[in-house]
Amino acid sequence: MTLTRETVAAWLRAYVQAWETYDPDAVADLFTEDATYAYHPFDEPIRGRLAIVASWLEGKDPAGTYDGRYEPVAIDGNLAVANGRSRYFKDASKADLAREYDNLFLIEFDDRGRCRSFREWYMSPRGQIEPA
Repeated sequence: MTLTRETVAAWLRAYVQAWETYDPDAVADLFTEDATYAYHPFDEPIRGRLAIVASWLEGKDPAGTYDGRYEPVAIDGNLAVANGRSRYFKDASKADLAREYDNLFLIEFDDRGRCRSFREWYMSPRGQIEPA
């Protein structure tokens, strides 16, 4: 499979859907069995699809309080860089914004379009990151 802007954009839409629903199968479908996922660039990454799914499920946001929009900005071979915005609201009405982040994702894909390696950077509008 040739990695294109469209295939990365489709993966990012599936990523948002998985984050919104916390459906374990949807999360698992995003990643290879031996994938790595780093929430912070200096952390040791989470290793393995099952560990990544468990990590997503242990820190769930309340239903309806997350909104994410991400777009690919660069592709080189099987590596993509995406930029976007994550917004978290105080409740599902989405009337009151609780926090917002600008995100950069570095995503390595396998030949089937699954993520093999994911590393993210995020910053709030005031230049502060959430404490680890």
